[in-house]
Amino acid sequence: MTNPYGHPDAERRPNGVTAILAGLVGLGLAGVLGYLPATWFVDYGIDDLPEPTKIVLGLYFGAALLLLAGALVTLFRAFAGGVLLLLGALGAIGAVVTEPLLLFPGYFTQFFRAMFQLTPDQAFVRVAAAVGGPVVLVLCALPRTFRYLRYRPGDHPQPGNW
Repeated sequence: MTNPYGHPDAERRPNGVTAILAGLVGLGLAGVLGYLPATWFVDYGIDDLPEPTKIVLGLYFGAALLLLAGALVTLFRAFAGGVLLLLGALGAIGAVVTEPLLLFPGYFTQFFRAMFQLTPDQAFVRVAAAVGGPVVLVLCALPRTFRYLRYRPGDHPQPGNW
């Protein structure tokens, strides 16, 4: 489209609401997910834990690190931040689904029932992963998020700068 002077209109800057919201939710979720491994490692030490517990705590810790890095990079408007947030959200979902498979085989539905009733210790971490992970995933998967993260104002010619 052109303006009355014959120059093309400048491209509008994309709205960054979804990217910023994904970054903020991811930052909060990273803090909550990092709480579970930190308390277990402080209370029990890493050497005293059985192997499946180490794997589950490693998944929570890895998801927290990916979400933290992704949130910070997203808030600085880098494309890689959105990808890291997507991976962190998938890691959070994977951690909360893998936990009953490794630690409580055969009690999958009972685990989630107790988790959403906030019965076990630190159940809020698991609920946050089960709810916050998909929220971050959906916010990052929206096309508006990556359109905002890809946009660079200097990449497009401005009227008068031909």
